[in-house]
Amino acid sequence: MKILLTGAGGMVGRNILEHNACSSHHILSPSSSELNLLDNVKVQQYLKKNNPDIIIHAAGFVGGIQSNIAHPVRYLIDNIQMGFNIVNLAKEVGIKKFMNLGTSCIYPRNGQNPLTEDLILKGELEPTNEAYAIAKIAVLRLCEFIVRENSTYHYKTVIPCNLYGRFDDFTPEHSHMIPGVIKKISNAKEEGGDIDVWGDGHARREFMYAGDLADFIFYAIRKFEDMPQNLNVGLGVDHSINHYYDEIAKVVGFEGKFKHDLSKPTGMSQKLISIEKLKKFGWGYKTQLKEGLSKTYEFYQNQLNK
Repeated sequence: MKILLTGAGGMVGRNILEHNACSSHHILSPSSSELNLLDNVKVQQYLKKNNPDIIIHAAGFVGGIQSNIAHPVRYLIDNIQMGFNIVNLAKEVGIKKFMNLGTSCIYPRNGQNPLTEDLILKGELEPTNEAYAIAKIAVLRLCEFIVRENSTYHYKTVIPCNLYGRFDDFTPEHSHMIPGVIKKISNAKEEGGDIDVWGDGHARREFMYAGDLADFIFYAIRKFEDMPQNLNVGLGVDHSINHYYDEIAKVVGFEGKFKHDLSKPTGMSQKLISIEKLKKFGWGYKTQLKEGLSKTYEFYQNQLNK
């Protein structure tokens, strides 16, 4: 198949590109300068010229809790504009298959865990990443509406749990939790001192290794017509923030102490997605937490040594 992958330079995109299944397809992986998703004219020209069989939309303006709090306008506008441009113009030029990558941030902050796909827009969103969640919900709904109007189009959304892994962003202002903690603990090991943990550390999160999401994507491509309209992709298992800090400390070899900063926001108390539909679809994750953290830390060390 000829596959257009947006966001090829991001963590998810780069994990997709290094997956073994790539060799079986013709992958178009333009940079943002080659395909500016904020420019609808350029997007239309690119799609008409290349006419892919399927689009995997992994591009977006993404970051951790600090970045989401600081830049809500950009999280809302850029992600809606990119999503609307690529989805609507794909429909206009007649591309029949579209895989939209969503986020578990779209679920209500007080939704009953595990979070099922039918809970979208059934409650208030988490304020710390509300702008990003609204943008991703809008694009998900657009895919649904296109299919509702014309069932020959297969425009579907994958809703992954939190991700980490190789090619992650370790910069403090943009990093998600696991790469941010890897950097903090690695620095503390070298420089000494204790580690601050935001909140009491009791909030629970589900993190999947990004290489496993890439594996799911190629699995789903083979069975795309059978894939549900919206599908959670995760582990079905979560851990406390304190547990992740402890496991990262073991991988890094840090023996210092953790201090909890109760003045900092912690987000939702739990965010565990249901994988019942995923099980029926026939896919399951492969990478255990210790192995994934070790691979991610190895990648971080290699980046430091370049």
